Amino acid sequence: MSEHAQPSFAAAVAAITALLPERLQKPRVGIVCGSGLGGIVDCIRELVLVPYNKIPGFSESTVPGHKSSLAFGLMGPGEGVPVVAMLGRFHPYEGHHMRAVVYPIRVMAKLGITDLIVTNAAGGLNPKLAVGTIVVIHDHLALPNISGMNPLLGPLMSPEHQRFIPLSDAYSPALRRLMFLAAHHLKLEPSALAEGTYAWVSGPTYETPAEGRFLRLAGADVVGMSTVPEVLAAREAGLNVMALSLVTNAVVIPDGYRSIREEVLAELAGKRVELPVADVVSHDEVLEVGKAKGEVMMKLVEWVVGSIPSGV
Repeated sequence: MSEHAQPSFAAAVAAITALLPERLQKPRVGIVCGSGLGGIVDCIRELVLVPYNKIPGFSESTVPGHKSSLAFGLMGPGEGVPVVAMLGRFHPYEGHHMRAVVYPIRVMAKLGITDLIVTNAAGGLNPKLAVGTIVVIHDHLALPNISGMNPLLGPLMSPEHQRFIPLSDAYSPALRRLMFLAAHHLKLEPSALAEGTYAWVSGPTYETPAEGRFLRLAGADVVGMSTVPEVLAAREAGLNVMALSLVTNAVVIPDGYRSIREEVLAELAGKRVELPVADVVSHDEVLEVGKAKGEVMMKLVEWVVGSIPSGV
């Protein structure tokens, strides 16, 4: 989708519904799967996959661990709740324009969802958050938004939308409450879940120690390269939103910096210098933790979906 293209929601909805049985054509809950978290399909019954390349206006995800399909089906006990899950999201760092990044959320809203659950893999800024912790987001810090990369820039997508969207209530307390009830139901340890603030950065580079320190001092608990654009588009469409971050790695924030000057002076003085090994983060690490802990997150999501009352 080009920067100035006006997407045809009607064409996208028509293409999707033509590939679905009638009972799956109006999903109530939308789910966005982050890196390594596409195992949600194992929780969906009567599964139907709709490839992105079959949907007008959709792009293709290029990130390892992301597929490029919408998954439709039923989730939860009894007859189940009709859901649609994004198996692969779009990021600005891939070269997608912001309209393309949030287009799937707007299409899901046109399909009829009322609630959106967004998941992501994130780096831990708060030292109290162990790797593997699931953080229920209660607020966000979005430097790209503040500096002019807001996904809601431009003409309104619908005359029904507000021009100025309040975000103090972006993350639904009712949905967050269900998540902690789900953890109790599944008998998880209290430390398995936490609450926190998500920092959105554009990526694709991981944060420098100075950037990590800055975000931590600004009040962020986790940091990632997604989620906030989708949350904003969802709130613009009037959806109830919950976001979950799986802490897949600790952001490298050392207490101090290695002094090359002191090492050189010690070497010149004839002293033996032990060179430290630098800590780095890799996407393989992110995918590995996502695979190990993703099943827990999906079981939580499944319980929440089955417990959402109509009009929560």
